[in-house]
Amino acid sequence: MDDKATGAAILKRLRRRRGLSLADTARALIAIAGRLGLPRTSLPTIAGLQRSVARWESGRPALPDARHQLLLAHLYGHTPAGTIALGAGSDLAELLGALTLLGESAGRLAELRSTLVRTATDQGGGMLALLSPHMQAGLAAAMADPSRVDEELVAGLSTVVSDVNAQVGSVPFVRLQLMLAPALEACRRMAAGPVPAPLLARVREVSASAHTLAGRLAFETRDDVASRSLYATATREAGLLPDPWRRATVHMSHALTTLYSTQGLEAARVLVDSAVGDARAGASVVVRARAHALQAEIAARAGAQRQAHAALRLAWYDMERDRGDDPSAMSFTVVHLRGFEGVCELYVGDAALAHDRFAVAAGSLTARRELVQRAITTTDQALARIRMEDPQSAAGLLHECVLAAATTGGRVPALRLRRARQALRPWRQEAWVADLDDHLMDVLGS
Repeated sequence: MDDKATGAAILKRLRRRRGLSLADTARALIAIAGRLGLPRTSLPTIAGLQRSVARWESGRPALPDARHQLLLAHLYGHTPAGTIALGAGSDLAELLGALTLLGESAGRLAELRSTLVRTATDQGGGMLALLSPHMQAGLAAAMADPSRVDEELVAGLSTVVSDVNAQVGSVPFVRLQLMLAPALEACRRMAAGPVPAPLLARVREVSASAHTLAGRLAFETRDDVASRSLYATATREAGLLPDPWRRATVHMSHALTTLYSTQGLEAARVLVDSAVGDARAGASVVVRARAHALQAEIAARAGAQRQAHAALRLAWYDMERDRGDDPSAMSFTVVHLRGFEGVCELYVGDAALAHDRFAVAAGSLTARRELVQRAITTTDQALARIRMEDPQSAAGLLHECVLAAATTGGRVPALRLRRARQALRPWRQEAWVADLDDHLMDVLGS
């Protein structure tokens, strides 16, 4: 109840800071509902909504439902001047904190924030929406004179990169590129300038992360030349840091794009082997597990069953160790490792077992952020069904992946879909294959 009372007090403070009465707030929420196209019948009268606002702020407060949370997010996600502000210190950040105290889940609040990020890109906004006004001024000063960089600004840029990365699956890749571009330029200028020595390593960390993400986004938007250049910069920046696990993450991201942008496995294998070497020398066992898992996939795709299983065993050994203080604890999970197990079974093992692995992994990838990975996993599941001589149900699974590929504009899901469709060639005269082709053409144009 203490937490809820604090959450209610924050809601009241937000409203009063805007100079809004209870009735004003009710009218504002109804106006927002109209702009969003919500049916008028889905909201109570102004008097009824005013009572709801009072109840959210009362001594025994109620948690606003999902519909009202959306309206509140649009109200406080915009400044009184009408611009979108989502970063630290914004009214939206305070609102999300209040809803947390009132009992809302972190997953729901992440979805709510993603909705406002998409709104920012719809309106032509970008990175500045993710920074507080104070930080925007600091960024302008630091880009002109990198010696003026401070800890707050570096932390803000790091948050921007994380925010953009968190929108993969929610926002088309082209828009994410536009959002990331200013942060990328800021990192470049700071890395090249006289940044205060105590902050130099942190700036390089942020720069390596930003360039790695930019490399992935360039690949997804089919600009392989830019992607390779961005990965080269990320590799150089990460190589200047004391712990090599960060360079391992760059190598792995680069390896995955290389796997789909070139013919053959050799170039990807070289990058993965480099990642494994760096990961083994680094402090993150989670990154080490991911590197071994990717090494297992490359081996399996090459038909090297023994090497694939050996690498998987190493990945499981790493994942079963204590990861409590791991610097990259959330970057790779058991669910992801199950997906790699499925890939290995698909190429050098039992297709039925691979199918079950993929089904479990896909069922666990439910967050919007995981939409791309879910589409990839489900496509692999369809390939397993084809190898199990159940092509028609495989085509049914592929229908599910078409929308995901179109929603994100992602290159990898589209490539996986195309390869899975090629595996259905022996049944190309069947009506259900024609239906899949029509769906692919209607949605993806291919």
